[in-house]
Amino acid sequence: MSGSGAGENGEIGLGGDAPANDAAPAMPRPTRGGARMLPAPRFSGPIPWVIAILIALVVIAAAGGLALRNLATSAQADLSSAVTVQVIEANPDLRAQRGAAAVKALTGVDGVQSVRLVPETELAALLEPWLGAGAASGDVPIPALIDVELTTNAGPAEIARIEAALQTAVPGARVDAQSDWLRPVYGALSALQWLALGLVVLVALATAAAVWLAARNAFASARDTVEIIHLLGATDRQISAVFLRTVLREASFGAVIGAALGGGAVWLLGQQFAALDSGMASGGVLTLANWLMIGAVPVAGVLLALLTARITIALALKDML
Repeated sequence: MSGSGAGENGEIGLGGDAPANDAAPAMPRPTRGGARMLPAPRFSGPIPWVIAILIALVVIAAAGGLALRNLATSAQADLSSAVTVQVIEANPDLRAQRGAAAVKALTGVDGVQSVRLVPETELAALLEPWLGAGAASGDVPIPALIDVELTTNAGPAEIARIEAALQTAVPGARVDAQSDWLRPVYGALSALQWLALGLVVLVALATAAAVWLAARNAFASARDTVEIIHLLGATDRQISAVFLRTVLREASFGAVIGAALGGGAVWLLGQQFAALDSGMASGGVLTLANWLMIGAVPVAGVLLALLTARITIALALKDML
């Protein structure tokens, strides 16, 4: 038998003609550059489609987590320095006087950037979805509401300073940091972000498991051929390269399909939220940096598949020897 080795592009094959031998296993007819000893990669198996589904799920989960993080960051930035003062008074005339007195007392206070007395018509419009037409009828006493914007974050010291300024002019006025109202919302958004991260990790483990099973099955089906070409002089690196090329092509195919499906779903969801025309929803818009991170998901999926397949084939070759 003539010399053996690697063919073109790292394909493992035989060079020259082999003499007939009844005891020798049947060999593929050699061709110029060497005969392929392992079948060419195909997309007929389920693994590319499994990877596509998993990549699509990761893209959607990653986009959701990033959108939630943007939403929480935007809300905290908008409300971190906002304070609300409520003047509770049943008499509308006295309520208006006390509201004006509160605005006067807060104007010029150290650390206060702006003071705005919210008109009653605006408050009635905000309450109308819950109270109906009765919100504007005057039958329901609506507190005077004052929006205060501070130059710094609304911490306990700033709240105490505002309360002290109102103590004489408007006793009993209630001062609240607007960020405190949304603290449960921030907690829920944080929990959803961790949930999205956990989903990404679980799907990554599922992808690695799927590639591991597929690589083991592919190696088991070609074990006899691998033993032959190993005896003919092929190295473990050359044998692994054949399997890794198959994994690379199938994983890349699945990653492209999955990225397209996941990206399309994210775009459609973004259009639906944009149609809400809500200021809060607009804070969750994905930025260019976010899209670049999402675009790295299929690349990371392919690299994970290659790493898993490389380890699996290396362990299989070690067990075979």
